[in-house]
Amino acid sequence: MSVLIDQPMWPAHGTLWCHLVSDSSLAELHAFAAANGIPRRGFDLDHYDVPERLHATLVAAGAHPVGNRDLVLRLRSSGLRVSARERAARTDPPTP
Repeated sequence: MSVLIDQPMWPAHGTLWCHLVSDSSLAELHAFAAANGIPRRGFDLDHYDVPERLHATLVAAGAHPVGNRDLVLRLRSSGLRVSARERAARTDPPTP
């Protein structure tokens, strides 16, 4: 059971962002995020979006730094990954 964090490389809102995931459970992920002051609004179905300024703090708190590809592979292996198709179905309004 691990909380994983990738490298900040996703630009938005004037900063770089990284992803925080669990390779075992969403409960573990939410608990880690809450314990480290990450707001629930940063959660996006299977991960938290985290600003670059928090990366070192989260690593010091126990998040394991991994490469971007490894993060996705481990998230898929855990069964927690939400596919692009599932993501679209959850966010698109139903068609009349």
